[in-house]
This record gives sequence, structure tokens and C-alpha cells, in this order.
Amino acid sequence: MLRFLGKKSLEVILTLVGITFFCFLLIRLVPGDPVLLLTGERNMDPAVYEEAKRKMGLDKPVPVQFSNYVQQVARGDLGTSVLSKNSVWGEFKERFPATLELSIVAMIFATMFAIPFGILAAIKKNSFFDYFLMSTSLTGYSMPIFWWGLVLILFFSVKLGWTPVSGRIALEFDIPVKTGLYLIDTLQAEVRSAEGYKPFWSALKHLILPTIVLGTIPLAIMARMTRSSFLEVLGEDYVRTARAKGLSEFRVVLIHAFRNALIPVVTTLALCFGSIITGAILTETIFSWPGIGKWIIASIMSRDYPAIQGGVLIIAFIIVLTNTLVDLIYIYLNPRIKNELLK
Repeated sequence: MLRFLGKKSLEVILTLVGITFFCFLLIRLVPGDPVLLLTGERNMDPAVYEEAKRKMGLDKPVPVQFSNYVQQVARGDLGTSVLSKNSVWGEFKERFPATLELSIVAMIFATMFAIPFGILAAIKKNSFFDYFLMSTSLTGYSMPIFWWGLVLILFFSVKLGWTPVSGRIALEFDIPVKTGLYLIDTLQAEVRSAEGYKPFWSALKHLILPTIVLGTIPLAIMARMTRSSFLEVLGEDYVRTARAKGLSEFRVVLIHAFRNALIPVVTTLALCFGSIITGAILTETIFSWPGIGKWIIASIMSRDYPAIQGGVLIIAFIIVLTNTLVDLIYIYLNPRIKNELLK
């Protein structure tokens, strides 16, 4: 186990170094001078320009800049935002709860519908329900996030007036932030005593449309993967034996087939979590959701190099860590994989 963890730790480090290098290089290829964006282009004094460039560390060659940045990150310092003058880690921590809450709710939404629908489609193979589900999931997977978000806003928010257009909670509510997760913070005793459950319902209503938009693609992917996995497992000998013994279909599916069919679904869950985190960038921009996605977009527009680099690096670490945890879950779900993973 220690050898396996050491190997995975090395893979994580090399992956993060590679991501840092490409991010560092690519953002410097984007047109635009961050110094001019910060100080203004009109009547720029060359001395002021050079001083600002020196303070940002952009006066050195790119390889030297990269080396300095890697050493800085190794010390646990992600740098300081050029625009806000706050630490990148501090800004990330401030915005991450909003993204985390949206991602968790979107993942629950996708999983709650995808797995049951996928199982039913496998059981009722080649039925109308099966064809309808596969067609619908393909449509959901193909829809662009920004288009789907605008369609939902126009219909449910503008035409019907059922849901808010943007933000996390109505402006009339000022709740004390403890966890940063509004669905939890709005249920605090002091909030309920003053406002009842109105803040909670407001936070929940603000979550509905972003959750649907962000969870649609993962839902489609997981539904198709669940169906494929269950079709494969339901054709195994031990499943046919269980049916020959006279066991009910419920027991055959949920006890004999479910655990073995769950392994590829867990892999898909991990991959979908990564897509949800990255998909949150567009979703948060559409719904003005104050999370890390909207923050990174604003940083890119303003060429805030430290914020872009730090944000991408942390997101990459979260995704890589999630994939590592999936490998550990494999060992629990199927002990036969343990020997392969621990080689």
C-alpha cells in the first residue's frame, strides 16, 4: 500500500508540474500586456512601465519566471493577485465554497437520475424507454452549456418568473457566513429565528437553474455508462445462475449485479466531477455565480497571471486528487483489482 501511495504521489507531482508549465506558457501567448492593463495605456511614462513590470516579475526571461514561480509554489505561496493585491489562495478560499456547493448539488442531481434511469434502460433493453433515454442523453450531452443556460433563463426566469436569473441568494437576506455553503448557513438557528426558512428557500431557488445546466452533461454520460455496465454484468454466468435459482429480479439486479456494475460508474463519476468543476466556469459566468469559475474568467480578461496560474493549479490538484481517491475506492468495490493496483 505504501508503494502504491508513493507511486500515486509521484504521479500527482509530475502531473501538477506539467499543468503548471503549460498554463504558465499558454497565458503568456495570449495577446495583451498585463502591465498596460494595470497601469493604463495613455501617456505611459517608460520609467513607470518598467518599474511596474519589475514589480510583477515580468522583466526576467520566461524560463527564469517559471523557475521562480515553481520555487514560490513549493513554499506554499501561490502569489498575489495583480488587481486586488490579495493573496491568490485567500481569494480562492473566499470563492471556492460557492463553486463547491453548486458542484455538489449538480453531482447529486446527475447521480440521482442517471443511475436509476441507466439501470431501467438496461433491464428494459430495446424498449421504448431504452431508446427514449439514450436519445435524450445524447441530446443532453450535445447541448452547449451557454446555450442551454440561456434557454432555461428565458423560459423559467423571464417568461414564467419561477426562478431567479443570477446570484446565490436574494439581496434582502444578509446571513452570517460560517461554512460558505448557503444551504447550510441559511439553516443556522439565529437565521431561522429571525427569517424562518425564507433564506433557505431563496438559496435553493437560486441553485435550481445552475444545477440543471451544470448537471445535464454528467447526467447524460453517467446514464449511458450505467446502462452499458449493467448490460455487461447482467449477461454474466453468476447472474444467470441467480435467476435460475428463482431469485427475484430486484434481488438479482441490486444485490448480485449492482456492486460489480458500479466500478466503471465510479470512474465516470470521478471524470464527471472534473467536468463539473471546469464546466462551472461557463455556468458561473452565465448566472453571475460568485465562484472560482467567474473569478478565473475575470482574471483571464485582466491578464492577472498569478490568479490564473494559482486557480488552474488548485483545480488541477482537486481533479487529480479525486482520481486518486477513485483508485482507492476500486480496492473496496472489487478486491480482485487490489493486486493489480498494488503491484
